[in-house]
Amino acid sequence: MKLEHYQAGTFKKQYQYESFSPTNVNQVWTWEDARINTMLEKATKALAELNAFSHIVPNIDLFIEMHMAKEANTSSRIEGTRTQIGEAIMDVEQVAPEKRDDWQEVQNYIKAMNVALEELKNIPLSGRLLRQTHAILMKSVRGERKTPGEFRTSQNWIGGASLQDAVFIPPHHNEINDLMSDLEKFWHNDAIDVPQLIRIAISHYQFETIHPFLDGNGRIGRLLITLFLVDKGFLKKPSLYLSDYFERHKGAYYDALTMVRASNNMIHWVKFFLLAVAETAEKGKAVFESILAIKENLDKKIMLFGRRAETANKFMAILYRKPIVKGSFVAETLGVSQTIANNLIKDFEKQGILKEMTGYKRNRIFVFEEYLNLFSG
Repeated sequence: MKLEHYQAGTFKKQYQYESFSPTNVNQVWTWEDARINTMLEKATKALAELNAFSHIVPNIDLFIEMHMAKEANTSSRIEGTRTQIGEAIMDVEQVAPEKRDDWQEVQNYIKAMNVALEELKNIPLSGRLLRQTHAILMKSVRGERKTPGEFRTSQNWIGGASLQDAVFIPPHHNEINDLMSDLEKFWHNDAIDVPQLIRIAISHYQFETIHPFLDGNGRIGRLLITLFLVDKGFLKKPSLYLSDYFERHKGAYYDALTMVRASNNMIHWVKFFLLAVAETAEKGKAVFESILAIKENLDKKIMLFGRRAETANKFMAILYRKPIVKGSFVAETLGVSQTIANNLIKDFEKQGILKEMTGYKRNRIFVFEEYLNLFSG
């Protein structure tokens, strides 16, 4: 199938409405537009350079947790949550009561991503894995009554208050299993020569068009991108937070997906996706370079702590994972007395590493601001 000749699907008459039945994607894809070749090359190169940091950065897992929190928070924000990255890494009692439901959605996303990445070591990327991931994502949050972990058995829609005024109506639920089976085959079909970044671009569009769950399709569809890139060896660690690009270009993101269905314009979507990968990977590289610069500077400061340097290094390892902390958390995690923890925090304040953010005398919270800011923009 040439991208230029792609026919997105057909509308099927249902009871009092028409649903959209997308064309199967498990086939060879080619194109005439030479611009795609150069964009694909640039995106692949940038992604490879980003992935290289996962091999060369010591103790990379210390920093990956913040990448995951960034992706989880931003993907959830696209769906309407209001949590900021700083709030996303706080303990629930530190978050304003009116934001705790949003906070929980972000925590679910982080847990869903962690479990799915671990499961990829044992089972292939599949509808089964996505259903398991969806069950975690939707637990005890909005949509928890909409059959978490199961493909839908009723009609859903996008936009509008009902089927009658919906902006888009995905395929009838009787088609879901066959469409998802075709999509899963496409992920793993080695008999067709399709570059993997083109494959996941098409797959993300197809998943969002199928909309196989009653709720949570946007987040699962974006998580699918990360899982696919890890599964295919493009990423050793989930270091590409593509949702950041999608949120900053939210209108263009939705328009590009809609143009495929409305105008058969898969070319535009593929170009949008490749540009998103290239720019996000470049930004990710810059973040890692900044992390290494911060770490090098702080390693020098920690050496001045003398015999307390070992404990200070352990504290730094905590801060790279969780750059907003309370004194009680530090004491418990390091296994030291509250007095020792408080003194360590004071030393980090003097060195300009930590900053108190509440202004309180008690129950104070400290932020590793220079590091957190890398994930806030």
